Formats: sequence, C-alpha cells, structure tokens
Amino acid sequence: MSKKVLIVYAHPEPTSLTSQFAQTAVQTLQGQGHEVMLSDLYGMQWKAVFDERDFPTRADPGRLSFVTESGHAYSTGQQTADVTSEQQKLLTADAVIFQFPLWWFSMPAILKGWVDRVFAYGLAYGYKDEGNRYRYGDGGLEGKRAILSVAVGGPEIDYSPRGINGPLEQLLFPITHGTLYFSGMEVLPTHAVYGTGRITAAEVDAAKAAWCSRLEHLFEEEPIPFRRQNGEDYPDRHVLGNHVAVGQTGLLAHIAE
Repeated sequence: MSKKVLIVYAHPEPTSLTSQFAQTAVQTLQGQGHEVMLSDLYGMQWKAVFDERDFPTRADPGRLSFVTESGHAYSTGQQTADVTSEQQKLLTADAVIFQFPLWWFSMPAILKGWVDRVFAYGLAYGYKDEGNRYRYGDGGLEGKRAILSVAVGGPEIDYSPRGINGPLEQLLFPITHGTLYFSGMEVLPTHAVYGTGRITAAEVDAAKAAWCSRLEHLFEEEPIPFRRQNGEDYPDRHVLGNHVAVGQTGLLAHIAE
C-alpha cells in the first residue's frame, strides 16, 4: 500500500553524503510506489531561530512566553506560512526521515530550529490542551513512524558500548525519545554511517545499498520499545514503578527489554 514519507534533511553542501542519502531515499521510496515530500532546510533557507517573529499576532504583547504564543498561533491559525507548510507535510506523512550529519553529538542547529518552530504547542506537546497527559507514546503525532539517518565522521568503535564517545543511540536519546517519541511517534533504530570523514567511493556505494535495504522495510521494522507514559510502567506518569526495570537507572531503564 502506498504511503506518504517526509524527508527532512540538513546539509549545506549539495554533494555531501547527507544530500546523496536524501536523494537515494527519494528514488528508493518512489520506486516502491510511495509519495515523497522533501524539506531541504538549507535549500529552503529555513529560519532556524525561534523568536517573536514567529508570532505575528501576540496573545500577550507584554511578555514573550513561547508555550502561550505557540499554542495561540497554532490554535487560531496565525502561524507563519513556512511553519504551517511544514506542519501540513508532517501531518499528512505516515513516516518521517530525519537525514543529517552528527555535529557535536547532535543535529545541526537548522534542524533543531525546524523542530523548535514546527513542533507547536497543541500539536507535538500540550496535545488537546492537556499539558503532559498525552506524551511518550501518545500525542498529536501518534501513529507516525520516524527514523534518524545519520552521517557520523568518526569510526564506529568510538560509539561502541565502551567507546570514548558513548553509544550513538544514547547520545541521540534526546531526539529519539525526548522529541519524537514524546510527541507520539514510533521511532525506529537509528541508521548510521560511520567514518564518513574518510569514506571511499566503494564504501559510499555499499552504504547506499544498505540504506536502500533499510528503506524497503520502513513500514515493517519494529520500533524501539520505549515505555509508554500512559501504560502501566509509570503509575504517576512521572517515575517508573518499583516493579519496572528493577535495579536500573538512567536512559536505558526507559526502554523495555
């Protein structure tokens, strides 16, 4: 069955591996019969800074509260045109691919700015104006799939379980769990290409083939089993119950075995 996929990618160089992977994804997904929407943030000259210019009509002209103004602009249809356009893509998408290079252990600022501005109150958080009631598995983006496709300059060994940089999935936890799963999306394990700073042409071809293979199962692959807030693991919706992940603390306690 044909699906709609949004690819959001961030790299200023059109010939970069990130850009190549985005184009490979377009061709592969279209070849499978899917409809693809593309947001090239640098090409769009996306405004990354989230500020007062995002709220043409203020609910409170005297003090800038981002939660208040975001909710007001979203609920009254008074957002800027660029934000509205991206939200329309996001809302119609069955899956979203975030394609980016790992810069300082996170996403480029322009992509973070896309999240800041597009993930409005009432949509990605504060769903149904219920505060934190609908989050971590529930929310306005529930039912959509998401995957991070990341180009990593350093070698894979640096990101191994005892590697000096730390495991990649834990470094990206604020994005996979704290942003995407928070808003209700099902998040697939990250797809990473390591050693891109010294990658050869043959290795690029192999990496593209592996990416194509991964895309073929975009709608079949099992997501990361993050624990749902509104399941039985968080009795008070804040802290894991005493019977859950006994003896564990930290990030991994929030992933079911």
